[in-house]
Amino acid sequence: MSIEKNKAVVKKMWHALSEMDWETMKSCMHPDIHYQDVPSDDPGAHGPQNCVKRLQIAFNHLSKQEQVTHHLVTEGDIVFLDHTETWTFKSGEMASHTFVSMHEIRDGLIYRWSDYWDMQKFVGQFPAWFLEEMMKASADDFG
Repeated sequence: MSIEKNKAVVKKMWHALSEMDWETMKSCMHPDIHYQDVPSDDPGAHGPQNCVKRLQIAFNHLSKQEQVTHHLVTEGDIVFLDHTETWTFKSGEMASHTFVSMHEIRDGLIYRWSDYWDMQKFVGQFPAWFLEEMMKASADDFG
């Protein structure tokens, strides 16, 4: 795969995420994808359907998710995205944080997706009601 095609699939997936367009997101994912929030204790999610289910646990409580890309760097089949996400909750609260996301491309699709971020700094911005909702979910919900 070319570097430009690898970048394009990552851009497409992240645009779909900001639109909460789950079907387009899944179309960017390899059938054997593994998605993981590295600082989290949970094992992540395997497969496009489970990745989307995992994301929806949080995103179902958002009215929008916006992103600003700072850097998008590709070397071979690895694409790094340095970006800031701003989450707006349906209740009006907002949280903003910078992430670095690593994507490994296989067969033109995202095969591995690892997010690196400061969990304490981001989660510390979440409203209490949202944290209570998140505590209701477990890895079994998307594993």
